[in-house]
Amino acid sequence: MSSIPKQTLCGVIPCLRYRDAPAAIAWLRDTLGFEVQFTVPNEDGSIAHAQLTFGNSMIMLGSAVDSEYGRLLRQPSETGGHVTQAAYLVVNNADLVYGRVLEAGGKILLDIKDEDYGGRGFTCSDLEGHVWSIGTYDPYKPANQL
Repeated sequence: MSSIPKQTLCGVIPCLRYRDAPAAIAWLRDTLGFEVQFTVPNEDGSIAHAQLTFGNSMIMLGSAVDSEYGRLLRQPSETGGHVTQAAYLVVNNADLVYGRVLEAGGKILLDIKDEDYGGRGFTCSDLEGHVWSIGTYDPYKPANQL
């Protein structure tokens, strides 16, 4: 094993920016099942930093701002809806989450289906266009245990 990764609970943590980070946090919590672990609000109501957990995984997010880091990123609305990265969430019941996404105004990009490699899933975008793939396929389990 490489000596570069720190042996920690979650070694890769996606970081996202949202124009309306408080609304995004609520949507991710109420729709996809994230739990808010930590939030640092700014005086103007925007979010300086937030940590949301999903099982033993995490994302970090904040408000899209004009800063040295912020200028490195583009929002999906600035790229014609295109993104260069997407996250995959391993869930117990993809159909349940699919229904929640529809109810919460998320856009289904790839409809729910049984995958040839195992599991069931779909791909959607959140209210600001970030892409999320959601499914029951667990890449850590052997195919015969799915």
